Amino acid sequence: MDTEALDELAGQLRGEALGGRGLLQLAAATGLAAYAVWAAVLMPGFRRVPLRLQVPYMPSSAQQVANVMALLWGRSGKTADLGSGDGRLVLEAHKQGLRPAVGYELNPWLLWLAKYRARKAGCHGQVSFLKQDLWKANLSDCYNVTVFLAPSVKPPLAAKLLAELPDEARVVAGRFPFPSWTPSSTLGQGLEQAWAYDMKEVRRAAQCGGTPGLTAAPRASPTGGLSPGEQ
Repeated sequence: MDTEALDELAGQLRGEALGGRGLLQLAAATGLAAYAVWAAVLMPGFRRVPLRLQVPYMPSSAQQVANVMALLWGRSGKTADLGSGDGRLVLEAHKQGLRPAVGYELNPWLLWLAKYRARKAGCHGQVSFLKQDLWKANLSDCYNVTVFLAPSVKPPLAAKLLAELPDEARVVAGRFPFPSWTPSSTLGQGLEQAWAYDMKEVRRAAQCGGTPGLTAAPRASPTGGLSPGEQ
């Protein structure tokens, strides 16, 4: 839809009620704009990822971020946000003392936005945003992991986390829980809800046969002593 057509449609909206044709024009313009945003901003990060593992970008609300951070309060150690989007969770983690804080994101536009937000917040060089497939990232040294991912992604992600994270790690999921894990604690309601999972408890349940599909063996802390997550 060209500029003149959009101006004409805007005039109709200001001056009179839209008829059936006007509503169709409005719907077409809205759909075209939405597709343009998808093609320019969101699509690039999806091209390298298998369809079943793709996760659409949906920014977390202030309350969702607050709930996730509350479930990580008092902890320390390396923190990773899987599918970090515009970087808001990584920045909040850094401010809360969860350091180093790193975000994994494939979309170049969202990476640029995250780095811009970090500079604006005075955190340039203090947080990391990596253009890396979260499925290929090594998480063995992470003690705090945050995930705002779709339900279809949770089963394969659960297997990856069980295979790589140390026992002392805590995983916090927003919007949707891990279907086969029992949370250690939860906070919020509806889409604002967040679930915390302590890997030692998840593995214990798996060993006892209480959680179907989980067979990972316990992992020792790589530091050998008191882990950062429990300090």
